[in-house]
Amino acid sequence: MTERLRLRPLIVEAAARLAEAGVGSPLPDAENLAAHVLGTERMRLALIPMVELGVADRYRALIEQRAARIPLQHLTGTAAMGEIDLAVGPGVFVPRPETELLFAWALGYLGTLTHDHTPIVVDLCTGSGALALAIAHARPDAEVHAVELDPDALAWARRNAGTRIAEGDTPITLYADDVTDPALLTPLTGRVDLVVANPPYIPDAAILDPEVADHDPHRALFGGQDGLDIIRAMVPTIARLLRPGGATAIEHDDTNGGGVAALLAAAGFTGIVEHTDLADKPRFVVAGTDHP
Repeated sequence: MTERLRLRPLIVEAAARLAEAGVGSPLPDAENLAAHVLGTERMRLALIPMVELGVADRYRALIEQRAARIPLQHLTGTAAMGEIDLAVGPGVFVPRPETELLFAWALGYLGTLTHDHTPIVVDLCTGSGALALAIAHARPDAEVHAVELDPDALAWARRNAGTRIAEGDTPITLYADDVTDPALLTPLTGRVDLVVANPPYIPDAAILDPEVADHDPHRALFGGQDGLDIIRAMVPTIARLLRPGGATAIEHDDTNGGGVAALLAAAGFTGIVEHTDLADKPRFVVAGTDHP
């Protein structure tokens, strides 16, 4: 008879190992990795009281990788945004739960639009395609465009876009382009309803957790001395792209909500509102253009 081990003590042991290694969410990560190894959902782990030794060995090996501060999403190969899962790994920024709040705001805004035209959405610095693909999934009637400069990240976005097409979602249009280029997406000038962006925004001198510093691509992280270099260059383009009455939502470092709001105000945006994240830290700013 194959020897088996009780799963819950394994998870408790794993969480203690992760806590010792300084992982910020030891028990959730231990449970998520157990669910990954077992091919189930985290909430269903209680239905699996015992596991075979081989499963336990694979699980412990993953826990040691997580204890070495390899990101959880690199170990599972996926990250969530809205109702979809995205493939992620080395070479692309891992979407964070905080961005779900910006995504929810974007869907709420799109829900306020009249139905006299196809909604047009632009996602700047799309990375894995997270915001663009989640919006296209939730709003199949929308025309979604996404821009990414880094070739490695763009490869992940193309992979995820192909997966979503296979699942029946409306295709998005991907561009290998620089969001700081003043001529970006010129054919869309004055036609866009919503621009979302999760750009590189961390100040260059910031001290980061190993999961971020050692595994997220630095091009996706840092935004100059004050963290605003990319956002500063994007704002005039966002103003040009938006139709009258359009809106934007820009994620930023928790030190920079006021800075982003000031950039938008200087560019003539109205209705500027700063939003906080799950930890009640400043995280994204929304703003609009005047109606005609």
